[in-house]
Amino acid sequence: MTKIDRAGIAALIPHAGAMCLLDRVLRWDVNSVRCLTRCHAREDTPLRRPDGTLGVASGVEIAAQAMALHGRLVADGAGPSINGYLASLRDVRLMQARLDGIEGDLVIDAERLMGDAHGAIYRFVLESGGIALLSGRATVLFGAV
Repeated sequence: MTKIDRAGIAALIPHAGAMCLLDRVLRWDVNSVRCLTRCHAREDTPLRRPDGTLGVASGVEIAAQAMALHGRLVADGAGPSINGYLASLRDVRLMQARLDGIEGDLVIDAERLMGDAHGAIYRFVLESGGIALLSGRATVLFGAV
């Protein structure tokens, strides 16, 4: 499918300004999305700790934004946007301590394992240069919680 830039992403998900952590969609289909970001290198990234560092667990929020984006892309703008809530994380593996020292781009892969109108389960991996930094599974619930 079509590549999407940061402005296009910001138009699809509720995260605005510096809190929009994704820079580009590299590819997507009905089951998955692959995104790219350099947010870990930006000083204005709101997930930074008071000392300026960016822990690898922050990658869960980056991956969650990729999942939210995938949901909107698959919905193709049909109907109003429905809020999604991260309900559960499973099998989360942190393979690095921090993201702020990573030189290259971060690539986020999110694959929908199952889903319906009420929620979805995704597997996600955050990597740079072919090296996994963070992985896990997330359950997202849609609508009012």
